[in-house]
Amino acid sequence: MIGLGVLHRYLIRQNLYLMTICLAVGTCIYLLSDVFDRLDDFIRAGLGAETILFYFFVKIPLIVSQLMPAIFLLAMVIQLGVLTRSKEMLALRAGGVSFAWFIRFFLIYALVWSGGQLVFSQFLGVFGEVEANRIWKEDVRKKQLDELTIKQLWFRDGPFIVRADEAFPGKSRATGITVYEFATDSQELIRILSAKKALIDDHGWGLLDVHELDTRTFVSVNRLSQFLSVRQNLKAYAAVELKGDKAQLPLVELSKAIKKLEESGSNVEILKTVWHGKWSYAFSIAVMALMALTLVTFSENVYANIGLSLILIFVQYGIHVVGATAGEKGVLPPILAAWMGNIIMGGLASLRLAWVAMPGFQATLKEWLMGLRIKRV
Repeated sequence: MIGLGVLHRYLIRQNLYLMTICLAVGTCIYLLSDVFDRLDDFIRAGLGAETILFYFFVKIPLIVSQLMPAIFLLAMVIQLGVLTRSKEMLALRAGGVSFAWFIRFFLIYALVWSGGQLVFSQFLGVFGEVEANRIWKEDVRKKQLDELTIKQLWFRDGPFIVRADEAFPGKSRATGITVYEFATDSQELIRILSAKKALIDDHGWGLLDVHELDTRTFVSVNRLSQFLSVRQNLKAYAAVELKGDKAQLPLVELSKAIKKLEESGSNVEILKTVWHGKWSYAFSIAVMALMALTLVTFSENVYANIGLSLILIFVQYGIHVVGATAGEKGVLPPILAAWMGNIIMGGLASLRLAWVAMPGFQATLKEWLMGLRIKRV
């Protein structure tokens, strides 16, 4: 037990040291590329050095949270390569420490990092992203909420189904309004309201230049204004319309936004995919640990494994993006779409590790394959 405790501390210290180096290098490269990409925009906007430095400073937590899965994979590949090259892995295995023990240790270690990554990204990461985007939109691009326009907005609130040609969340108004009102008991359409404009506050919608048609009597009436108890705040829809804004919402606030919009009848597939995606991205660190362990079973060349790990990072990210797009389009359920990359890459890595570390699994798989061949015959 004492020996294993010493080994635990040794592996953790070694991993933290390598992660610190990889994270520092990765963050510097990311920042330099961002500086070269956006410095001209800051200068043209006439911003001072203090604002520019603050922008890149607050962006560091966001960069760290985005790079952490890839950094963890690279650090583990280097660590396992060093252990193998220095014959430490061979000595430990000869001393009774099995490869299955390394799998359990690094998987538990990665799950702890995954939890830390989730908490870090939802606090410091979110803060950095919000501040960086605020500076970029308001000070550089001058894109404030007042300029946001939502085209063809539809939602349901109580007995009302509301459509607006254009909605302006920052100005709390909308144009080209059509309201369909239904009876609460029979769901029968009882009247249709159309208005040129609507002024919106927390109490309801004030319609201007209103035309009302009673569908039961077919009597139409024109009014200068009319108040409806529609409680939908347009600023909630800004999170759906602006992909960058919705991605900034922490998990708790995002859950509330999903519930509220779902009750109004809005399509929340995008938000649900983003919510699950925050969890899956954090726990992709555990998948990275499995992939690093898998690489060392194929090759002990640390340089080759580093190159392969970079390829796997892009493959994992590509599958993650494809899944997220499928979830946002409604092709796949949000939870499956968000976790697709982890399921595929983690599943393949787990099969390889089970084959190497569990002789019983090999025998079972061979028997199963033999049974399939016999059935075909």
